[in-house]
Amino acid sequence: MPSIAELRPIAQPEEHLRRLGEEHWAGRLYMRRLSLHVTRLIVTTPLSANAVTFLMIPVGLAAGLVLTLPGLAPAVGAALLAQLWLLLDCCDGEVARWRRTFSPKGPYLDALGHYAIEAALPIGLGVRADGGWDSIGGWTALGLALAVLVLLLKTESNLVVVTRAKAGLPVGEGIWGDRASPPKRRGLTLREGARLLPFLRPFYAIEASLLILAAAIVDAVTDSLDGSRVLLVALVAAGAVAVVGHLISILASDRLRSD
Repeated sequence: MPSIAELRPIAQPEEHLRRLGEEHWAGRLYMRRLSLHVTRLIVTTPLSANAVTFLMIPVGLAAGLVLTLPGLAPAVGAALLAQLWLLLDCCDGEVARWRRTFSPKGPYLDALGHYAIEAALPIGLGVRADGGWDSIGGWTALGLALAVLVLLLKTESNLVVVTRAKAGLPVGEGIWGDRASPPKRRGLTLREGARLLPFLRPFYAIEASLLILAAAIVDAVTDSLDGSRVLLVALVAAGAVAVVGHLISILASDRLRSD
């Protein structure tokens, strides 16, 4: 079993942790302190980096499923599952870097893990806002609509990569995901500032789970579903604006230009 001192420079290189947009604020704040100890155990087992990444998918789906149960405890459970999901998201790359086992399957499974939890949480919130599985109705439909908006938002970014690849244009790390092209210095500063305010990113798994937990606390205090319902309406409105605004920003940028 390697020591933490041996693991850190390889599994958590400083240049990796400093990558713009790649490292979640919760990872920097606390999860990377824990993940290295878990990675230290994983590398002594036959479990591969891709297997660790694959585990993110059922964990993310479970977070959404648990959220559909009534009461405050399931909302706490969903938030804890989201934290477990983040832990796995940190560990898979650390295992891959330590073992030097890299393949396209890793990023592919990682993307599936992100899609799973970020779609499951809105659906779970919708069922919760309806009062549970016995009273599925309009709020559940709104949760499904929010899940579609979240997936559209992610698809808009990822389609930039696909389109550039099909057009024979360079596809690098700076074009992946929401980081479709290197921003100018002003944009960089704004993005860095936004990452200091995590609740400006309500569709990301960790932020969404914490917002839903806060809404569940309001529900428990008021003995109603008002907190969950208000949050759901606010997220749908924000999601619609984000999808349109993001699409406009991509079309107006140089990301899809051939010159």
